[in-house]
Amino acid sequence: MRYIVPAAAVAVALTVGASAAPAASQHHQKADQHKRDKRPERAKSHVALHLSNHDLLAGNGIKVSGKVRPGGRHRVRVVFKGPEAGHRGVTTRANGTFALRWVPKVTGNYSVRAYGLHDRHTKGSLSKARKLTSYRLAGASWYGPGLWGNGVACGGTLLPGTLGVANKTLPCGTKVKLRYHGREITVPVIDRGPYVAGREFDLTYAVKQKLGFPGVGTVMASR
Repeated sequence: MRYIVPAAAVAVALTVGASAAPAASQHHQKADQHKRDKRPERAKSHVALHLSNHDLLAGNGIKVSGKVRPGGRHRVRVVFKGPEAGHRGVTTRANGTFALRWVPKVTGNYSVRAYGLHDRHTKGSLSKARKLTSYRLAGASWYGPGLWGNGVACGGTLLPGTLGVANKTLPCGTKVKLRYHGREITVPVIDRGPYVAGREFDLTYAVKQKLGFPGVGTVMASR
């Protein structure tokens, strides 16, 4: 019997230990579930974005501002896509608003969008894309009468209704956005010229009319 009793005791201990292990595991699982249940659910968020200007000269800055709802301090990433791509990070004020200044140094068309980053309290969100164009000043003139019916360097025939510009170096078909006194138009490069010092673009008659361009002067150009 002196050998049987210890063996029985060991068997009982093993049985107790085996039954206690699942119980402990279940306890920890319930505790973890309780913590998850108590964790606050992230609220939906909304981020709005505004630009102080949508047309500006390269080297000039714009104010990029917006607001994240619900209010509070949130992290926001503002992403710039275009000839000069990049992003900026900012933290909102207590009321959810944010603002920064951005200076595009390269001409062209840009898209700006704000991303509200998710945190413990809110889900991530993104704003609508806002567009802007960075221009440079360029000397221009126009041509057409007396040349209608002639071919152009990039192919095709010059007519009174032809929309396009002549430029000495930009590849044929390059889209150029032109702005003059509040009017703007986007047209392709269709010809070569002008060959007068100080002038970079020759506008067709139709482009001249749409811009209200007088004849010789300075336009804002995206290229």
